[in-house]
Amino acid sequence: MKKKKSLIISIVIFIVLLITFQLTAITPFAWSPPKLPENTGVYQSNELLTSSKKIHLTMGFGPENVAIDSLGNLYCGSHIQKEDFSIGKILKITPNGKVSVFSDTKSWVAGMDFDKKGNLIACDLSRGLISINPNGEITVLATKTEEGDPIKIPNDVDIASDGMIYFTNSSSQLDFNMDNIMQLIFEQKKDGGLYQYNPKTKKVKTLTKGNYFPNGVAISKNDDYLLFVETSRYRILKHWLKGEKKGTTEIFIDNLPGFPNGISKSKDGNFWLGFSTKRIKDLDAAHPSVFKKKLIFALPKWMQPEIEPFGMLMKVAPEGHILKTYYDTTGTIVPEASAITEYNNHLYIGGDRTAYISKWKIE
Repeated sequence: MKKKKSLIISIVIFIVLLITFQLTAITPFAWSPPKLPENTGVYQSNELLTSSKKIHLTMGFGPENVAIDSLGNLYCGSHIQKEDFSIGKILKITPNGKVSVFSDTKSWVAGMDFDKKGNLIACDLSRGLISINPNGEITVLATKTEEGDPIKIPNDVDIASDGMIYFTNSSSQLDFNMDNIMQLIFEQKKDGGLYQYNPKTKKVKTLTKGNYFPNGVAISKNDDYLLFVETSRYRILKHWLKGEKKGTTEIFIDNLPGFPNGISKSKDGNFWLGFSTKRIKDLDAAHPSVFKKKLIFALPKWMQPEIEPFGMLMKVAPEGHILKTYYDTTGTIVPEASAITEYNNHLYIGGDRTAYISKWKIE
């Protein structure tokens, strides 16, 4: 009995010491999130995404984004295990479901888009912004920002009609892994930005600097502005590329009900917005207190707020209002919607940790 009691005391002391040490692991800022929107109106729950079909990768996890060539072949990044992002490849999936390795990047690749020459422009979590030719050969385009800051978490990319490449970098301080992603969310630091890469001059230009977890990016139908996601602030920003407001940035949509991730143009001129999951009430409650956030982050992983499988995407008008929300509330078919690509009257929905791409027929 004494031995059992002594063991329990030792475990408690160890946990206390571990938490005390971990309290210094992050330096968060206090932030008071807006009140979570109610599940009514345009946010009313439904199960429309549960009719999606699964396109299995057969090798690896994490089709964070999906690019589609002129023949209907799908391309996506993949990593070795569900929670292991250290090794990766770019996969090619034919319309009949045959999966092959397009490029052995040996690292996970997130956002990607084809340029007019058929090169796949992609965000490589080890290299930075890269270009991959039709033979799968890699050319590194950019590893640093205009100011010389490292591009540690290149996240998403979109290409304008004039060939200009726009991409986000979620952090210039932290490398990509799940612990660091959670750190970015907890800390609420301005450690990312939006950038332009000019393929003619081969130079990077900073458009905005000091953003909160910048993520998905999408250029408007007329190339006059682009939208990009601030995941940890639950909002979308608009950056003007042309006109009287050129070079300025404003809030496009604020106080979203989840963690927005990928955004893309729809064929009708609207936008598709995908979410990693719904908002976590315990995290929202902790954000105003620096100490609470330090304490939660210091806890063992199984005691921290849980990220639930929860499929959610929205159709958003260019004016900034939400047209409709689509759900898989149990996350059984669509557990996340990290990015959305529209093709041939279907949506191809990606996921950071899924082993398949979800294909959903547009209503």
